[in-house]
Amino acid sequence: MERNEIQDVTRVNQLFERISALIEQARRFVVSTVNVTEVKTRYEVGRYIFEDEQQGERAAYGKRILRNLSAKLMERFGNDWSYDTLKRCRYFYQAYENAQIGAMALPQFDEDGKQADNQQNANCGNGVAPIRLPRFTLSWSHYLVLMRIENIEARSFYEIECAQQQWSVSQLSRQVGSSLYERLALSRNKDEVMRLALEGQTIEKPTDIIKNPMTLEFLGLKPEAAYTESKLESAIISKLQTFLLEMGKGFLFETRQKRFTFDEQNYYVDLVLFNRYLRAFVLIDLKVKKLTHQDLGQMQMYVNYYDRYVRLPYENPTIGILVCQEKNDSLVELTLPKDANIYAAEYSLYLPDKALLQRKLKEWVDEFNEKNPE
Repeated sequence: MERNEIQDVTRVNQLFERISALIEQARRFVVSTVNVTEVKTRYEVGRYIFEDEQQGERAAYGKRILRNLSAKLMERFGNDWSYDTLKRCRYFYQAYENAQIGAMALPQFDEDGKQADNQQNANCGNGVAPIRLPRFTLSWSHYLVLMRIENIEARSFYEIECAQQQWSVSQLSRQVGSSLYERLALSRNKDEVMRLALEGQTIEKPTDIIKNPMTLEFLGLKPEAAYTESKLESAIISKLQTFLLEMGKGFLFETRQKRFTFDEQNYYVDLVLFNRYLRAFVLIDLKVKKLTHQDLGQMQMYVNYYDRYVRLPYENPTIGILVCQEKNDSLVELTLPKDANIYAAEYSLYLPDKALLQRKLKEWVDEFNEKNPE
């Protein structure tokens, strides 16, 4: 191939990549715009229905008016506007009507159907404040899951995390079902609990990645069955994507059974991860029985080895996590130095009792408020 032909091929390939990226970006924007428009429309449909409903008898309204309305809408716009869909729209509006953080104004129109200018839109031309919509960023399918979360702080947390981490609907459902919000909240103080609702999960220090218990129901292991640490590790590797989702934000998998040699003896770390937010290695040792002080001492050796021989100068100190069936906080505190970067987290092979966690969280916050009056 001649030089000019090579240059042409190179230019075409470069131009192809740039244009392809532009087209893909445009397609993502179109999908996102369509999703947000659909959600806003259903929110407004719910508002119309709710406001009209207040003028009549609610019981009769649900059985008569809403069904008649659905029939007319489906005749014109198709089956997307079934009776059940209209009920969900109403429920959606009721769930989000007070969620005004980051809300955006709904465009106002005059009698001729023209959109009002900015000044008119600010006061609707007659001193009445414009309608404001919550800032929706997810698909309608996501909100079908979110709007069923009664706790406003929990719902806000899941919505933020879902948008930031780009969870699928199934991933969102799994996180809600595994009580992620409650498990994280119970490991934090009052101020950090409120921060969860406003900012989602922030990763600034090692304790931010710890949750008790870790929920590993997706592994398919039976709680009552006997299994080894090797089997537990293999099950995690086979479900690695879901395991990293359970671990939290910013985790990258490096290797399993990482071997290092010291004094002519071989040692093996079960799982080695790296967290982008903490810029640190995270070593995980799996224990299928009750945690012992020997286990803690072994993890201390692993962490020391990584800090001295593996960690690069610009990386932060290595974190050690012992994932075990049962831990004793007093034993951990007594065995390890105060500045040890090592933590123990219990795991569960079934989804936690959400109501129980919610009660624990309420009791915890109430107790904290009593001890720390403002």
